[in-house]
Amino acid sequence: MAKRLVPLLNRVLVEKIVPPSKTNAGILLPEKSTKLNSGKVVAIGPGIRSKEGNLIPVSVKEGDTVLLPEYGGTEVNLADKQYHLYRDEDILGTLHD
Repeated sequence: MAKRLVPLLNRVLVEKIVPPSKTNAGILLPEKSTKLNSGKVVAIGPGIRSKEGNLIPVSVKEGDTVLLPEYGGTEVNLADKQYHLYRDEDILGTLHD
């Protein structure tokens, strides 16, 4: 049975990117050089309401690569994959090529 999680309010579902531990030539990379807290946005919530009742949309969209804080977020396991749920304010920025 396939499950799909749709975040509520201003939550963002992120799948963390696991960097390669060795190069194409087979050289092993140290752990510190491979650690970059980034992930790919899988799903977003509709946003949060302001005091006036206006909808404030989430600042990222599905498919964006984002920079994540070192700590925080809620771990979610779906279909043998590990995801993290963050608030929109907790995401530090987007990464572009």
